[in-house]
Amino acid sequence: MKHILIVIGYFIIFTGCMHDESKLGKAVDQMEQDEMIGYVPNNQKLGMKWLLNNMVEDDKKSLSARFLLDNCIYAYKAWENTPWGSVNDSLFFEYVLPYSSLNERRDNWRQDFYERFYPIVKNAKSAYEAAVILNNNIFELVGVIYSTKRPKADQSPYESIEAGLASCTGLSFMLIDACRSVGIPARFVGTPSWYNNSGNHSWVEIWDNGWHFTGAFEPTENRLNEGWFTGLASRSVKGHPKYGIYAATWKKTDIYFPMDWKPGVDKYFAVDVTSRYQDFLDSNFISLRIKVVDLNGERKRILVSVSGDNNFSFVGYSKDEKNDANDHLTLNLPQGNSFTIKVNQFSKTITLNKEELIEIKI
Repeated sequence: MKHILIVIGYFIIFTGCMHDESKLGKAVDQMEQDEMIGYVPNNQKLGMKWLLNNMVEDDKKSLSARFLLDNCIYAYKAWENTPWGSVNDSLFFEYVLPYSSLNERRDNWRQDFYERFYPIVKNAKSAYEAAVILNNNIFELVGVIYSTKRPKADQSPYESIEAGLASCTGLSFMLIDACRSVGIPARFVGTPSWYNNSGNHSWVEIWDNGWHFTGAFEPTENRLNEGWFTGLASRSVKGHPKYGIYAATWKKTDIYFPMDWKPGVDKYFAVDVTSRYQDFLDSNFISLRIKVVDLNGERKRILVSVSGDNNFSFVGYSKDEKNDANDHLTLNLPQGNSFTIKVNQFSKTITLNKEELIEIKI
């Protein structure tokens, strides 16, 4: 009799699991919220509820319950198993748990990225250190580089891996997801346009006792809060829909993220973070940007020397096509001073009264 009861018990468990698995194939909007929450352990129920309440309606129709369940399970695993996983619920819900940043294709990257990237950061002592390691390593590991020849701007991580190329937007999506996969709060930041209309840019912020920024695929050795774009960002305009700087969030706000690749789409929320970047502005200095191109107009990495007043001397390399289209060799120099730029046989002297972009053809 005892053996019969055991067999019956196994049968009930097995058939129950089969039933549950079949339900997990349904779209999220075909299941009751309480039913979805019931699939996760007690310590994950608040997170699942938050996801269900904050995910965009389109995702509820297109994503399966299994997708959401897998995302939740591995987000909590990373949160609980990393030294920097002591962030509060609010930061975890908004910047670790989400499976997307904006409108990128929904890839089920969570487990894959955890298994790929956790081993390279497991010895890091902080989220700051781990984020630096990720930015210095993941793009080579997955075989993705920056290129304006990428298929589209808003590629998902797997779309970028398939193409081997990505824009600053696609690179940022990938670094954010890599950070989130190992429990680092991360968010998408960008501006629709620099103040001088020279273009747009996207980058990443991570949380470690405050927000820190970095350009995806643009590491500055082992440091955050540095980048070629700080001078441009310092002149952004707070509250301006075109010239402001915005960070994406799943939390409902009164601002929509201005996606320059999909203008007019008011679906994804944002916070205005312009003032954080205005601190880099020094009104006594002006940016001199130097761009070296060949006869076909392609940027080249060439040795550049700049000399000027007060015995100023600088030697560096111009940026090639592997760098962001707006990333040029940049010097912040005293306003009103004169400087001479030399590249091979080219030589030009200027008085720097306003921001300059010097294009040199070789």
